[in-house]
Amino acid sequence: MSGTVVVGAQWGDEGKGKLVDVFAANADFVVRYQGGANAGHTLVVNGIKTILHLIPSGILHPETTCLVTSGVVIDVFGILNEIRALKDNGHLQNPKQLLISDTATAILPYHKAIDTARELALSDEKIGTTGRG
Repeated sequence: MSGTVVVGAQWGDEGKGKLVDVFAANADFVVRYQGGANAGHTLVVNGIKTILHLIPSGILHPETTCLVTSGVVIDVFGILNEIRALKDNGHLQNPKQLLISDTATAILPYHKAIDTARELALSDEKIGTTGRG
């Protein structure tokens, strides 16, 4: 069994999601192993735009199993919205296509509020958070 790993080295925006989508066409699994909802991938397939922040880009391939592992920080409401949007567009018909680790960290709206408040309090020392948790 061979594997392909896609890693970004330019602080994001390298097009990783689109590349993963290409590889996923022939993959058994696509794994999201770290990060959070601050990442984003926009895919346009057959004229339908899909925006993903937490779910791996391979989800558009029904024969590919997508895993979200324990290293991912999951915005609970965000991932539910992604799942709903995917289902509304005819994807994710098989519930076993998306597997989420029960040891992944969950964030809730109050976590994002704390993140935003810290950023505002730091003023000159702020890090430029996306406010997504």
